[in-house]
Amino acid sequence: MHQGSGILSTRQRRLAWLGFLLAALQAPVSAWLVSDESWLFSLCVALMVATVIIADDAARRRPADATSD
Repeated sequence: MHQGSGILSTRQRRLAWLGFLLAALQAPVSAWLVSDESWLFSLCVALMVATVIIADDAARRRPADATSD
């Protein structure tokens, strides 16, 4: 049984992880430095990138011969 390929290539997956980590680290730093709530945007971006990474994980774990519903 082979694993299916994900929706991201290996390079895109690495860049997604890098983007997630940078956005997740930037949120608390900007919350500390800036008095407004603009840091929430960084948090939302990090959550959206995390959703794509989770969807890619699910696609990779699905067997290659499984059909999508």
